[in-house]
Amino acid sequence: MKLYYKPGACSLAPHIILNEIDADFSLEKVDTDQGLTETGADFAPISPNGYVPALSIPAGDVITENPAVLQYLGDLAPDSGLTPPAGTLARTRLHEILNFLSSELHPAYGPFFSGHDLSAAERKAAEAKVTKWAKYIEARLGGSTYLLGETFTVADAYAFVILNWSNYVGIDLAPWPNIQGYLNRIQARPAVIKSMRAEGLINEEAA
Repeated sequence: MKLYYKPGACSLAPHIILNEIDADFSLEKVDTDQGLTETGADFAPISPNGYVPALSIPAGDVITENPAVLQYLGDLAPDSGLTPPAGTLARTRLHEILNFLSSELHPAYGPFFSGHDLSAAERKAAEAKVTKWAKYIEARLGGSTYLLGETFTVADAYAFVILNWSNYVGIDLAPWPNIQGYLNRIQARPAVIKSMRAEGLINEEAA
């Protein structure tokens, strides 16, 4: 398999899961602004939507969109607990939280990565949207180790990546101790450390 990624972007989530399942895979970095991969290939035929992640699988197909990529990878290791069995209520709950992450939490951070400096009013509005969903996650994590209970799933990899962007855009997570503890737990996982190091997000001394 090959994961097309951008350092620190949401493609870090499947990168983490690839390491969680100890998959045999390669990485190819993408400049989404230029539409080129690091080997100089045109990214459009690989991923017509123009953004990461894109996962090339052995059959020759390419999977895009994080909820789909993450569930595909989790299902490759059915005993890992990363994805509940198909047809169960737990799997439906996974669909539910993945859709929330991709449609609500992820876009809430979008203004901070728009490529232009936010005005005071724009930043206030963006922070208010993040705060709204952070409060929801803070409450959801009350009494639970992970988003779906006591088992780490692919949704946690995705949520970690998004919430961790707060450190890069200047959003203080101090008001949400459950989220802070959650991020600390996930960042200590070996697969997360390995993935972040490979993308140049932490150095050897950081973990």
